[in-house]
Amino acid sequence: MGSLSLLALLGFAAFFQQNFRTIQVQGNSMLPTFKNGAHLLTSSAYWLVGPIQKGDIVVLIDDSGTAIIKRVYGMEGDKVDWLNVPEDYNLSSGEYVVPDQTLYVLGDNREVSEDSRRFGPVPYDRIIGKVVLKRWL
Repeated sequence: MGSLSLLALLGFAAFFQQNFRTIQVQGNSMLPTFKNGAHLLTSSAYWLVGPIQKGDIVVLIDDSGTAIIKRVYGMEGDKVDWLNVPEDYNLSSGEYVVPDQTLYVLGDNREVSEDSRRFGPVPYDRIIGKVVLKRWL
């Protein structure tokens, strides 16, 4: 292999490592979309995979430093219906609006999911990336 090919390969490997990450699903909060143990590929190269949008599945870091997987339910400025507002939100305050620079995320399996209803909106800087590929067990 020539030095130019090796350099290109190393460049691609560095790009991939900086912009992509594999995550293994832990738990059932995203059933039926993802089973426990499934492997996902996420990307933070939004210029390549598109910006985060409502309905996308993202991986974020929770308060304990654990990576968790949730679906984007609301973007900044979106209104959240009263069934899905944060637990500590006072409904007499009016409609809940997702604050600036945050996302509102929910698990697909709402009965068991700990999500923005429990921990509130998620700042953008806690998002690792959006899911771009899944591989089932």
